[in-house]
Amino acid sequence: MYITITPQKLGGNYAQSSSDFVGYLEKENEGLNESNKEHFFNQHREGISAGEVVKEIDENTAKLKKTEPKFYSITVSPSSFELKRLQNSREDLKKYTREVMKDYVASFHREINGRPIHIRDIKYFAKIEHQRFFKGTDKQIKENQAFATKILQLKNEIRQIERGVLEGSISIRQKEISHLEHQAPHQQNGKRIVQGMPKEGNQSHIHIIVSRKDASNAYSLSPGSKYKASDVKMNGKWVKRGFDRDRFFKEAEKTFDRTFGYQRNFVETYQARKDFIKNPNHYFSALMKLPTNEKALALKILRERKIPIMPPIPKHKVQLALKGFQQLKKRLKVALESGTIGI
Repeated sequence: MYITITPQKLGGNYAQSSSDFVGYLEKENEGLNESNKEHFFNQHREGISAGEVVKEIDENTAKLKKTEPKFYSITVSPSSFELKRLQNSREDLKKYTREVMKDYVASFHREINGRPIHIRDIKYFAKIEHQRFFKGTDKQIKENQAFATKILQLKNEIRQIERGVLEGSISIRQKEISHLEHQAPHQQNGKRIVQGMPKEGNQSHIHIIVSRKDASNAYSLSPGSKYKASDVKMNGKWVKRGFDRDRFFKEAEKTFDRTFGYQRNFVETYQARKDFIKNPNHYFSALMKLPTNEKALALKILRERKIPIMPPIPKHKVQLALKGFQQLKKRLKVALESGTIGI
């Protein structure tokens, strides 16, 4: 489960309105029959139009400055393993969204009128998407770029030959293009992966747009990193304020597991990913101590996600993790060769 929280982009070419973002979320509906379209929904309603979403978000911005985000975007991306657990991606993900937004409000250290924040206090709209496309920032695109550049050069040369500007063999260049297409390191269904190509498999995920202001348009509720959970002294007492992201991410996982009876592997947990960055020795140690079958499944998950056994980590921590990594490789090799592992 991967969850990101992003503030509205302001400045430059970005509008103050939520219309650009909402329009972006509507792109997948283009060309689809009405029965196949995905519409916005919230905690209690279905079939909400894009126009209503824009109106509700844009009008719920009392006392916010132009430099302050008016809304936040939450993207919830279940893994392929988690998606396989669902019976109906559309309805199950809607059900999960409504539960996870309860975790969202519970992660605020804030009161409204002397009581804890309730789900009815926030204004949000969500939408399910079923496709993802390769972007220029993806590893596959970056590592295919040298091949893409050479292919483009050869195609330009062919056009120049056809116009009589350049001498040479078109057929030789076409054969070289074909060779490069197949030699590119990242392929999908026998074709070189290029920017804009749809990703194969079940890519269902959730986009949520949540207003910065509460439903009454009176209180500011920001999950932004600068408003993370902290202790402040008020009236002589230490109290918690802000938004607890760690709690939200952890509870979102627990909610999915509880709702769909999912058995989460160690490497799928938010805590494990966090430990890998902040305490790689602890991460590798915990991974090596897993029971044999769980360890084998962990390796399978990493492999299917095309994540190296030792993902990139800050340079100053590489040496710290290297010794544990070498031991991990040896133990995983033994585990994979064991006849008792059910992969």
